[in-house]
Amino acid sequence: MASAGKNGLMAQLPRTTLRDALSVSLTVGAYGVAFGAASVAAGFSVLQSCLFSLLTFTGASQFAAVGVVASGGAPISAIAAATVLGTRNALYGIQMAPLLHVRGLKRIAAAQLTIDESTNVALAQAPRGVAVMRAGFWLTGAGVFLFWNVFTLAGALGAKALGNPASWGLDAAVPAAFLGLLWPRLDTTFLRLVAGASMAFALLITPWLPAGLPILATALVAVALGWRQR
Repeated sequence: MASAGKNGLMAQLPRTTLRDALSVSLTVGAYGVAFGAASVAAGFSVLQSCLFSLLTFTGASQFAAVGVVASGGAPISAIAAATVLGTRNALYGIQMAPLLHVRGLKRIAAAQLTIDESTNVALAQAPRGVAVMRAGFWLTGAGVFLFWNVFTLAGALGAKALGNPASWGLDAAVPAAFLGLLWPRLDTTFLRLVAGASMAFALLITPWLPAGLPILATALVAVALGWRQR
């Protein structure tokens, strides 16, 4: 009966939800090629690179750790950088837990799949109801996990032949996917103001902070403007 219910929900999912989940999963997952190549170039083995994606599964943290190692940094510095960037997933978890309402092994799976993309797609489905939001979360999280790991392996195996990942345009794929999800949600003047101020702040502090941290720092802008509005 439970299986039939799930199949029924899948059949009733709006095309836009399926489109969002698949397009984000494939676009973001494909960037795993860049990580696999960067990881091997930094001295990690193919197996280590794949285990990194399989167990850690948070792109920004993975790139941060590999970047520190590649520049000659100590392992503890790599762990610290990855941990700082990974804290945002804890904030996503606080927001998603009441929505997903899962227990046991399913809760562990949900924690692993709670990333930027699954959270954003789920929240973007809010006008369609809680059931669709949950489906968006699981479809996107599982899709990114699958594609990210497959493409990590491909990038690690083909690291020498790939060259510079940026020349493939993969460095622009993730920001473009986020913009596509965010844009429809900027439906008020205040939200557009927050987005614009956050973007300007991130550009301003980028030269002085390590990669990835400027995006986290923009949360301060949202908090400040939100508090002032309230």
